[in-house]
Amino acid sequence: MRKRIAVVVAAVVAAALLAGGAVAIASGDSEGGVTGPDADQAVKAALEATGGGTANSVELDDENGAVWEVEVTKEDGHTVDVRLSDTFAVVVIEGDSESPDDDDES
Repeated sequence: MRKRIAVVVAAVVAAALLAGGAVAIASGDSEGGVTGPDADQAVKAALEATGGGTANSVELDDENGAVWEVEVTKEDGHTVDVRLSDTFAVVVIEGDSESPDDDDES
């Protein structure tokens, strides 16, 4: 009886570990994107800093003293990278200075 319980417990633990591994693999992307509560806080801070828009990606960063990098497409169509500290304070906002329609002009 104890052996059966041990086998069942081992199977449940193994299944939980496999499921957790699948979730971890599914949540990352090829460019190091991250998800979770801290990533959500980084998005919130970035969108506040840019006055709105759409967050395209969230990554851990180590440039310019930042910990987070959030790529945001602003409502005017410009895309910027918002770099944030570990406390989600803006370190720097870097972005294109061209209008999104400049490429269409001949």
